[in-house]
Amino acid sequence: MRPLAGETQEDQILMARAAWLYYIGGLNQEATAKRLGITRARVNKLLSDARDSGLVSITINPANVGLLPVEEAIRQRYGLDFCICTPALGHDVSGTDSDAILAPFAFRAVGAAAAAHLRRHLSETPQAVIGTGWGRTLEQMTLQLAGVYAPQAKFISLMGSLQSNLAYNPFEVVHAFARATGAEGFFLPVPFIADTPAVRNILLSQQSVQQALALANATTVAYISIGELREGSLLRSQGMISARDLDELQQLGAVGDTNGLFFDRQGKAVDHPLNQRTIALGFEDLRQTCTVALVAGRSKLEAAKGFLASGVARGLIIDGDTAIALSQMK
Repeated sequence: MRPLAGETQEDQILMARAAWLYYIGGLNQEATAKRLGITRARVNKLLSDARDSGLVSITINPANVGLLPVEEAIRQRYGLDFCICTPALGHDVSGTDSDAILAPFAFRAVGAAAAAHLRRHLSETPQAVIGTGWGRTLEQMTLQLAGVYAPQAKFISLMGSLQSNLAYNPFEVVHAFARATGAEGFFLPVPFIADTPAVRNILLSQQSVQQALALANATTVAYISIGELREGSLLRSQGMISARDLDELQQLGAVGDTNGLFFDRQGKAVDHPLNQRTIALGFEDLRQTCTVALVAGRSKLEAAKGFLASGVARGLIIDGDTAIALSQMK
């Protein structure tokens, strides 16, 4: 133990007694102060000095830390308020087959972690307005809210709806959240992608759409999933973009999308007609709220990196294996 500057033997004895009562005896700072006949502020200072001097050393079991170092590295790199990683499976997911096998686990894990985050938000903000995107991660999120009751909350879709009634359709996602929590559900009464930019402008001018957008811009938190841009992506497999669209977007440098907004490695929207036809809350609007990006699966690695570069997200919830790979990317 190294003595601190100006410290007397009496100080050392008092510091040792305070440290023993607090760390070994199990007393809290108030009880320790009462036992020693000093103020709580003095106890706080003594405990701090005990750590600084080496009298007390704290060891944390790495097995219980989880991916905290990875979370902190990602948080700092991208200027996030928080980053939450689910446990890593630790398998070799470099191959396409392995990624396909592990992807469902990633969707469920990230969905569960996002549901836990939402549960805390609803408990702290009973009149919360929650913006939602679409996709399989959001679908999993709706399945993890058993026992949550938030009748004063509102859920609003941040994008237009698809033609199909799949469980991860924006319309279905909103109503699944509303049913699970007893909250109200609202949606944009327009298609996901308009036929032309002119049609998009007409749809956006409708009063019902303007009212929905006003609510969407009042969100207290928004959960959006990040999609990769490849042949096997959800957008492509569901026929929402054509093979030609995919090729054109890739030629322009697009690496992913969120809510149908396509962006490149720098997180900037690419100059493609689809970005002028998509009906969804844009990056500037998302930047004004607490936007939480959900990333599930190694196939979304490039897209996640690109979106985080945009500075839109304040929080990230990501599966452990993808988080490790993201933290190691240059």
